[in-house]
Amino acid sequence: MLFSPLKLGSLDLPNRLVMAPLTRIRAGEAGIPGDLLVEHYRQRASLGLIVSEGTYPSHAGRGFPGQPGLVTDQQLAGWKCVTDAVHDAGGRIFAQVMHAGRVSHEATTGGHQIVAPSALAIDGETRTYEGKLPYPVPHALESTELAGVLEEFVTASRNAIAAGFDGVELHGANGYLLHEFLAPNSNTRTDNYGGTAANRARFVIEVVRAVAEAIGADRVGLRISPEHDVQGTLENNPADVRETYGTLVDAIAPLNLAYLSVLHKDPASALVQDLRVRFGGTFLLNTGFGVITTRDEALGLMSQDLADAVVVGRPVIANPDLVRRWSEDLPLNEPDASTFYGPDARGYTDYPFHQN
Repeated sequence: MLFSPLKLGSLDLPNRLVMAPLTRIRAGEAGIPGDLLVEHYRQRASLGLIVSEGTYPSHAGRGFPGQPGLVTDQQLAGWKCVTDAVHDAGGRIFAQVMHAGRVSHEATTGGHQIVAPSALAIDGETRTYEGKLPYPVPHALESTELAGVLEEFVTASRNAIAAGFDGVELHGANGYLLHEFLAPNSNTRTDNYGGTAANRARFVIEVVRAVAEAIGADRVGLRISPEHDVQGTLENNPADVRETYGTLVDAIAPLNLAYLSVLHKDPASALVQDLRVRFGGTFLLNTGFGVITTRDEALGLMSQDLADAVVVGRPVIANPDLVRRWSEDLPLNEPDASTFYGPDARGYTDYPFHQN
């Protein structure tokens, strides 16, 4: 099943291996995809679907140095070179639209205000263009400001399609802005966007609906990570998690999105499989964050019918031809974590393809 075709939205995928969105910080301070990104994504075009690294929808939504954007004409022109290369190599690619929310600093956003559901800072430090700095207390978005943030997602999604992407994945996971609305510890609002599970899910639902209306639901995926306590989010009440994410998925299921992508360490759990049933469409699974997904694990997810496709990160970093290597059970290159983040080709475009 892992190497069989799959219908995903308007796309026909040749296999069920999906490249995870992988932060690689190689787009420079201007956030413009260059030749390095073109080659990196082109090399991996044999994956059933590529999901790009997180791209910021506004300058205020930028999370870290070297992150590419979907804002300026130069950024869109750079992405057009990437998508053309992937398509010329026979691949398919979605852009992940990611607003970092409070997981950022004004020294990274160029002075643009850090925003979040509530004025609560993350403990710890973040890397900026001025070095490591403590996370700031974000500006709590006013109810009247939410429409503007929603429009940033819509505009970035339209920009992605104009730049040649086959669709977009909205990033509702890993502690970034949309996830911050979902998690009760990062969302302490008392208006219609906070408090109850339904209220905390409201903004995410509105964003998904607006983007689906703007570019077509069959070009939109959503990524979520329930119970994945990272970057300041905390979801440790199982009943609340079930209600929050059940409400979210029930609301978006009628849209007939391209897919729902879930990051969770226990793919067979009642929570994950209930979300799959509720969604009723193409369901992607990613079982680790910073954990290597093995070939056997991916094959097992499919043989147990736990998902329609498997999202893979680190093996794709080190093996641009992962589909061939896994399908033929060939030896793998080992990923070098010391080169995951950096400005040059080392550990990015220099991993070898398997030689016959």
